[in-house]
Amino acid sequence: MNRMCGRRMAGVVLAGGKSSRLGRDKARILFEGQDLLSRTAGLLRTVTPEVWVIGRDPADHGLSLPWRLDDIPGRGPVGGIITALRALNRPCLVLSCDLPFIERDYLERLMEARAACKQPMLMTTYGQVETEYIEALVAIYEPEVLPVLEDAVARGEHKLSRIVPREHRCQVPYSQEQALPFFNVNYPADLALMRKLEARTDDQVEGAA
Repeated sequence: MNRMCGRRMAGVVLAGGKSSRLGRDKARILFEGQDLLSRTAGLLRTVTPEVWVIGRDPADHGLSLPWRLDDIPGRGPVGGIITALRALNRPCLVLSCDLPFIERDYLERLMEARAACKQPMLMTTYGQVETEYIEALVAIYEPEVLPVLEDAVARGEHKLSRIVPREHRCQVPYSQEQALPFFNVNYPADLALMRKLEARTDDQVEGAA
């Protein structure tokens, strides 16, 4: 069951959003010289043997990866996760494509927490200590969570943080001071802040050279 079942984990990039709040395609935004979809897929490839893209054809980004359109369009990320679990029937390490500051060690920490969990869980994710907010788009979803997600969508519930009960989640705690890796680009102000932080990082690298 779950981590002991032997099913190989797959990486999943969620890239089906319309980016209506941003006003442009967030998957094509460049960060450190690479578009965000390509960056996310490359990051997942460092920790999982197989990477899928849900929501669009990755060939448009110059990537040769398996992909599927969203089975349940218009329902947000939960529809993309359902699509991935239906297609793959194995544990899925899910990342949204709009997380420019996420790094490999955060994915490895998730995988380690999942392996160390004493009880089978439906998902493994990060939970903010101060607010109890969970990072549902930086998470591992088990195949057993599929009927739970499908039932929630049938009831009109699309918010991932409300679907999987706490007792069925393995959570890695983090504080608000450690929240930068989970910063995502939803609005023009977010994009402007990303550019500012990107430039600051570049200046630090140049100063250390």
